[in-house]
Amino acid sequence: MELLVAEHVEKNYSGYRALDDISIAASEGRILGLLGPNGAGKTTLIRIINLITAPDQGQVFFAGEPLKTKHIAQIGYLPEERGLYKKMKVGEQAMYLARLKGLSKTDAERRLRQWFERFEIMGWWNKKVEELSKGMQQKVQFIVTVLHEPRLLIFDEPFSGFDPINANLLKEEILRLKEKGATVIFSTHNMASVEEICDDIVLINKSHAVLSGEVGEIKQRYRKNIYDVRCRNLAPETAFGNGIQVISQQTKGDIDYLQFRIDNTLSPNDLLRSLVDRADVMSFQEVLPSMNEIFIETVTENNMAQATERKGGTQ
Repeated sequence: MELLVAEHVEKNYSGYRALDDISIAASEGRILGLLGPNGAGKTTLIRIINLITAPDQGQVFFAGEPLKTKHIAQIGYLPEERGLYKKMKVGEQAMYLARLKGLSKTDAERRLRQWFERFEIMGWWNKKVEELSKGMQQKVQFIVTVLHEPRLLIFDEPFSGFDPINANLLKEEILRLKEKGATVIFSTHNMASVEEICDDIVLINKSHAVLSGEVGEIKQRYRKNIYDVRCRNLAPETAFGNGIQVISQQTKGDIDYLQFRIDNTLSPNDLLRSLVDRADVMSFQEVLPSMNEIFIETVTENNMAQATERKGGTQ
């Protein structure tokens, strides 16, 4: 079931169109990656979902209803630009923010202490925020964002400023929240993180949604018919049939490492049969493009198409 749906959303600022006919859907218990270059329109869409601003056209639905103020209590938002009161004590501030989310004092303290212990920051409860490192402050803000167990969580660059260990800790917590039923919108420039935790993605470029779908399906859609092969006893300067191109080849000890590209007219089985006749195949694996490669290819092609369209319109 789709928890959040945006349909044909448009937003303009002083003659500049920040969002142009954007439609997205975030399904329950799944992580949606909201991707795009700087200035693409991601933050504007997030602000609309949080009712910080309103669309000029289109509509947003939450659990089948038009998005309204009453739904904000079911949304947790961690913005890219963090902000805590530097002079307040950590526990005091966390309690204050938790109470704003509607939790009772007893409930807030119980949940906060559980989270502080899990993140190993209990010793900072009575310290001032200004005494915490940037990473520690971000941990506190993450905790406050998820504390009231909202149905929808929106994370904007949540791993920014974290070392690899703490970034991995946050990834594990986001996946755990998903397993408990939370729906997550995850905005990031880190494509490796997208591959690790996202189920679906929407790629926005220059205010338009240019790519969307399930991550695995998109990787298949962009496949290049490239295969990695390890084998033994391959004769030197072995020739392969038409439609089979050797991209790279190197030998380490008695093992040959090859990468092939095959024509669309051929199947993986055609390549494998050709190999079996010429060597002892140890492993055979298709190489799918990374989300980083897909991001760059899609944005580049979209930019070129828009430039061509503009050039044609001026002639």
